Amino acid sequence: MASVFLPFTSVHLQCQVIVRPIRASVSGKPSVSEPPVTTLSEKLPLKKIPGNYGIPFVGPIKDRLDYFYNQGRDEFFKSKIQKYQSTVFRTNMPPGPFISPDPKVIALLDGKSFPVLFDVSKIEKKDVFTGTYMPSTDLTGGYRILSYLDPSEPKHAKLKQLIFFLLKSSAKRVIPEFEACYTELYDLLDKELAEKGKSSFQTVNDQAGFNFLCRAFFGSNPPDTKLGDDGPSLISKWVLFQLGPVLSLGLPTYVEELVIRTFPLPPFLVKKDYRRLYDFFYHSSGFVQDEAEKLGISREEVCHNLLFATCFNTFGGMKIFFPNMLKWISRAGVKLHTDLAQEIRSAIRSNGGKLTMAAMEQMPLMKSVVYEGLRIEPPVPSQYGRAKKDLLIESHDAVYLVKAGEMLYGYQPFATKDPKIFENPEEFVPDRFMGDDGGRLLKHVLWSNGPETEDPTTANKQCAGKDFVVLVSRLFVVELFRRYDSFEIEVGKSPLGAAVTVTSLKRASF
Repeated sequence: MASVFLPFTSVHLQCQVIVRPIRASVSGKPSVSEPPVTTLSEKLPLKKIPGNYGIPFVGPIKDRLDYFYNQGRDEFFKSKIQKYQSTVFRTNMPPGPFISPDPKVIALLDGKSFPVLFDVSKIEKKDVFTGTYMPSTDLTGGYRILSYLDPSEPKHAKLKQLIFFLLKSSAKRVIPEFEACYTELYDLLDKELAEKGKSSFQTVNDQAGFNFLCRAFFGSNPPDTKLGDDGPSLISKWVLFQLGPVLSLGLPTYVEELVIRTFPLPPFLVKKDYRRLYDFFYHSSGFVQDEAEKLGISREEVCHNLLFATCFNTFGGMKIFFPNMLKWISRAGVKLHTDLAQEIRSAIRSNGGKLTMAAMEQMPLMKSVVYEGLRIEPPVPSQYGRAKKDLLIESHDAVYLVKAGEMLYGYQPFATKDPKIFENPEEFVPDRFMGDDGGRLLKHVLWSNGPETEDPTTANKQCAGKDFVVLVSRLFVVELFRRYDSFEIEVGKSPLGAAVTVTSLKRASF
């Protein structure tokens, strides 16, 4: 969601997602800290971390150009793994000069070393949500939002507790509001397909997703307010001002380098847009503001946090993950579509024709498909953290000493596609997480800034809405195959997620 889900975010809800095996019933800086005391594999050698940062200023610029243009993100990391023969190495991460004061990181690119980023006893998470730079707080009302706070900071627990409160309060509205909003989405897709022969999924998904979140969380329907249908477009512009330095917009290299990577975009350009969003959330979230005052948090501060959690974390996650899910399910073919449709409709039928949490627990293939989507293309690919003390970090091949104060960076898709953990890691395997063997793999699904088998608390940085995100992702797949037997799409590039155009929807025939 610290992740949207994104930077998007288990809570003990009435609609809590239960993690259990899925069974099918049918078809460097100097330091003076003490030496680390860590239990490690005695067979692995202690090695110096390979790699370097290059010449000051020049090295970071070269790495940035390779990352975005000369190689691309995945090849940038693969080439360095090959060069250093190590999944742990030193490199620079964008944006670099002049936005990032220090682009130096130690990259962790395997499923064994990556999870150290979740250990808040060893890793500080203060102001690292977006990486080696932090956007201006002028974009968030002058406040450092929850996503930028380390659990050791006094306000972290209180603000995260308020997100838990919001999620618990909305539990009974989630399923009916999702059904309503996404029925409207599919009605619009059907209409556009009939008229034009194709339809952009992004546009309708953004509107449906934002309306759903506001209706489920706050009982407020944006089109019935002064905000109207403008929410998604206002959010997209506001997010660009925060993530622009690390996005690829498809513009000519020199334009992107000058406009979004050299200096921060000035926040005043989106001040009026942000105010419209803020006013909507302020007038819709009174019950959470009341709860905040009991905890000593001002109504203004909690409102900025609610806006961020809803628009950046959760809406951002849905904006990225839902099109990606369509892409992977489409590529898997008609047999998977048929199997999902049969399983989903049978489970709903056996529960009196209603979609309930109990019904979804009887859909093991659907649940596995969602986990596989979160594994193969997690909505938040990057995680950062700064070593609180000297650490020994273990990969599959060696042990490395990290000094206190050094920045660690994890590229999650390499951790969740680690061939030493997953068979056929680059393939979308729909039933990967079914049965006892599949259940044991869930600890390696890390999209929520923590293992899928663990829960968020006020003392950690795991996504507060972890269970909520899994639930709405399941609802997305369920609603799709309640209504359609199969579908066809075209996939293009987008700064966030996949650009999906729907070209065919085959209505349910059984």
